[in-house]
This record gives sequence, C-alpha cells and structure tokens, in this order.
Amino acid sequence: MCTPGTAEVSHMMPSGSSTTEVEISEPPKPLSASVEAVECMSSVGLDELRLCLFPESLQSVSASSAELGSFTVSVQSTYYEQDGREDEKCFLVHISSHISVDDVPCGSAITAYISLQLETLEQHHHEFIKLKGHSLDKKTDMTRRGDQMVISRVITEGQQAHQESKSYDLSSLTGFISEASNLLIMRLLARRKTPQTLDFLTLDAEMNLCVSSYRELGPRLQIIGKDSIEVYGIERAIHSDDLPVTWQCCFLPDGHMTSRIQVGSPVTMRITQMPILSEPDEEDPKPVFEKKPLIWEEDPQLHSQFLERKEELVSDHETYLRRHPEMKTLLADFMQFLLLRKPEDVVTFAAEFFGPFSSTQERGETFQSSTISSPFQEGSK
Repeated sequence: MCTPGTAEVSHMMPSGSSTTEVEISEPPKPLSASVEAVECMSSVGLDELRLCLFPESLQSVSASSAELGSFTVSVQSTYYEQDGREDEKCFLVHISSHISVDDVPCGSAITAYISLQLETLEQHHHEFIKLKGHSLDKKTDMTRRGDQMVISRVITEGQQAHQESKSYDLSSLTGFISEASNLLIMRLLARRKTPQTLDFLTLDAEMNLCVSSYRELGPRLQIIGKDSIEVYGIERAIHSDDLPVTWQCCFLPDGHMTSRIQVGSPVTMRITQMPILSEPDEEDPKPVFEKKPLIWEEDPQLHSQFLERKEELVSDHETYLRRHPEMKTLLADFMQFLLLRKPEDVVTFAAEFFGPFSSTQERGETFQSSTISSPFQEGSK
C-alpha cells in the first residue's frame, strides 16, 4: 500500500532485500482568488464607483522629511473601443510617480482602462531609473485579445533592449487586479472599512501570476497640516516567490489616500493638506402638491378670464345678429309656432323646425303630416 504522494518500487533482488520508496511530488494547484475577493468585485455598483472618481496628489518625502518628488492619481469616466466592437463604458486611470533619491531620478507612469466590473481591459506601465552612465527603462503592456490576456515587456539597459511576453487564459484570471484597478479596490475598501482579509490575483515583477492580499490595519491618527485626523489603514502584500512586496496605506473615510509606504523603503508618500471629501449627493425630496377643489368664482384670475370670455362671446353674437337681420324674423316665427303647438318635447320640435334649413337635409315639406314619425325622435325609422 502506498502512502499519498509516494509510489513503491520493488526491484528484482534476493529475499531479505529492502524495498525502495520513490517520492512523487504532486503538481502544484493553480492559483485562485478567494471567494470573498471575487464577491467583493462583483458586489461593486456604479453609484459606489462614481464616488471614487476624484484626483489626488501626494508628496514623496525621505526619512528626514526632505521633499523628493510627487505621486499623482487621476480617475475619470470614458469609453473603450477594441477590435471594432461597440464602445464600452469604463474608467481611465492615470498614476504617476517621480522622485529623485541621491540625485538619481526614477519614477513610473501607468495608464489603464478599467471596466465597470473592475476588470483590466488594457494597461501600459512605464518604469525608469537614470543612473550616471547607465539607465534602466522598462515598459510593460497588458491587453485583452479574445479569451487571452497578453502581457509584453521591453527592458532597455543602456543601449541593449530585451523583449519578452506571456499570455494567460481569461478563465484563469477571475479575481485578477492590476496596478490600476488596485487603486480603485483600495478606495472601495477604505470606504467600506472591510475587516476581512481578501486574496486577489495579480502579477509580480516577473509577470508571474501570484496572490495579492489585503488586510485592514485599523484606525489610526495622522497629522495633516496642523490637525490630527483619524485615518483608516490597509496593508497590501504581493506574495511573489521572487520578491515579496508589502505596502501600508492610510485613507480618509471617502477613499482619499493620506499616506503610502513601501515596507523597507526610505521614501514615504503623504498629503500635505486636507482635500475636499467626496460624499454622495442627497436628492431633494419631490414636492407634494395636494389636490384642492377648483372654485373658479372665488379665484380672481379665473373669474376675470370668465368675464372677458363672456363679453367676447356676447359681442360676437351681437355682431352676427346685426349682420343677419333675418335671424330675428326666423326666431319670431319659431316662437309663434312653438306657442301654437305647445309640444311636450321642445328640443325635438326645434330640431324638426330648423332641420330643413340645413344644407345636408333633403328638401321637403315641413310638418307635412302629424302621423309621420320624426327622424329626430329615438327609435324612429
């Protein structure tokens, strides 16, 4: 019987010979993000992300508080187009860091397109160090092509350039965050004050897939300007087999970064003045208009409009009667006939009397017989 991870190999040897066990190592399990990390990415809504769209600027200082450079961030809404597909709404992220340590300039710049689901659509990362007589320049591009994430890198040392590339199936990158999406993740965690540890996937300096974990450091005080402000700390660690890296960052309640320290580095990034906090816009309650009974006689404006319209109609009718004097004769004839007949249904009688004067009515004798049913009466044929 073999124990797990081992195989027993028997050799053709005389009785009494020992048995040799050869250990077979199990293949490494593929890296994956934690369930909590994947749920965190999928739970982010557009309204929550809009609150993270603000620029910020930090100052890089040495251990002796000497100014070394700056760290700036810009996030804004835009559209991303690739391979002729319909434009996709996303976020454009710019991150820039420039410092000079011991008269050696170095820095990095990141430009990336991040989807509304915090997935990296495209990222360009440029890093450089300018030493005397020798310079190092590294450009790393990350782009989605079909179902693959293609990463290419060009490293230039002096006059020599070296190029390499890798690709990963998108199906294996669930819970993956780049350096650009990392910025949005940390702003969201700072706003939510997530106490649990989250394990995402990321790439290390050698473009190898590894785990990037986030854990809270809790509240602490930081001097901003002349005031002592309570901030929220988050630690990010990249667990690379080649070179593990850890950062400790502090944030204001709205997600503004107040400090950023790489563990082991003498350079600290921090803000010098309190920014304007971003808060969700409170919608004004919709006005409620109660229905009130309309009494136009008591309303001065409506009553005035009624009187004006009444005078207009009376004047119009009087003008018509003056222009048509035959109307008086016709009305006098009708009134006389009405008093003679004294009908029960005055409306029908009037319709029968004035019917022959209509241009659409067939000509005939008016009231030619009292036995013929009237076409104006209901049920008449």
